[in-house]
Amino acid sequence: MKNRTNTGLVGRVRAAIDGWVRSFSLRDKDLYTDRVMDSEAGVDVTPKAVMQVDAVWSCVRLISETIATLPLSIHEKTSAGKRLANHHPLHFIIHDQPNADSTASVFWEALVASMLLRGNGRAEKLYVGTQLVGLAFLDPNKLVITRDINGRKIYQYPRADGTPREIPAARIWNVPGFTLDGETGVSVIAYGAKVFGSAMAAERSAAKTFRNGMLPTVYYKVAAFLKPEQRRMFKAEIQGSVERGEAPVLEGGTDVGTVGINPVDAQLLESRAFSVESICRWFRVPPWMVGHTEKSTSWGTGIEQQMIGFLTFTLGPWLRRIEQSISKDLMTPAERTRFYPKFAVEGLLRADSAGRAAFYAAMVNNGILTRDEVRELEDREPMGGNAAVLTVQSAMTTLDALGQEGGADQANQARAAFRAFLGFNEEPQKG
Repeated sequence: MKNRTNTGLVGRVRAAIDGWVRSFSLRDKDLYTDRVMDSEAGVDVTPKAVMQVDAVWSCVRLISETIATLPLSIHEKTSAGKRLANHHPLHFIIHDQPNADSTASVFWEALVASMLLRGNGRAEKLYVGTQLVGLAFLDPNKLVITRDINGRKIYQYPRADGTPREIPAARIWNVPGFTLDGETGVSVIAYGAKVFGSAMAAERSAAKTFRNGMLPTVYYKVAAFLKPEQRRMFKAEIQGSVERGEAPVLEGGTDVGTVGINPVDAQLLESRAFSVESICRWFRVPPWMVGHTEKSTSWGTGIEQQMIGFLTFTLGPWLRRIEQSISKDLMTPAERTRFYPKFAVEGLLRADSAGRAAFYAAMVNNGILTRDEVRELEDREPMGGNAAVLTVQSAMTTLDALGQEGGADQANQARAAFRAFLGFNEEPQKG
């Protein structure tokens, strides 16, 4: 009996140790994913180091801030059509304030930035009973993901005082970015290590070149071996003068030669420009949107066409991921049949005043938008009454309506207008 008890105890200890080892192997794997050594450029690529590259900083800020400023609302499908469902509890969370310490724009900005760099954006679902009342962003630098002996994921996140707490897996909301397995987003740090490492190496080379006064690496040729004292004097006077850009006095057969190449030969500026284009290509951002205007964009000549391309090819996939993830993980099956989340992207497509006026006129005259809907798009108060009614041009009617009440008058008006157009100012004589 005693041996059986000891055997069970040993088995539990072995299982605990095995789970501990497995958890650390998973944690090491996650850390490796976010920390890669680019062997070709010799640069340690980490999220913090990558964000210090100006092109990466600009691309991440552009995408995350743009998405964060787009209104995200809950809409309802009704028998009369679709309408804004600002009465839904989830609307306030995703549109205004996801938690007590953050606004919606700040929350979405952090979540999208995490998706861009780490491949996944995670947040904790906050409940009061069974009702979802908020979302709290989980910093990937603080979140530790391990597994128990059964292979289930364990999420640990520090409290305000630094002590770790475990978050149930059911309360973790994960929004994956670009994924290869359909479940977890891939890390940009791991897959783009060569691109980012090359850009970081170019930045370091440029900084080193400017630190040396734009001077190439030189060597010194002396006719004889120097004594220690002579060598110290040589470094202090001759070598120091050359590196400071001064004209040294060369004595005793001393010669100076170049072993390095200057920035023009190394095409340093061209390399840095190519790095900007490579990074923009990685994030699918037009270079002109991050201040790189050396080459024109092929996304159209007008700002509206370029914004349509940016919305379609860059922002569109991220917006759809977030919308579908909200429906899947934050709504009940019954709610999904009536409600759906949607970003309002019309603000990104605002043309100039003349273009907007022509667009609104066409939409109102053809009965597609009401005047109040147009005023809402222009952030103006609704007028109410007939301004909320769909209207069409009175001269446009069907052929069948010409013989009905009011149709004859419209036909006479149209006939008179046509005769006036032809130059007949008087009605023809009867008979």
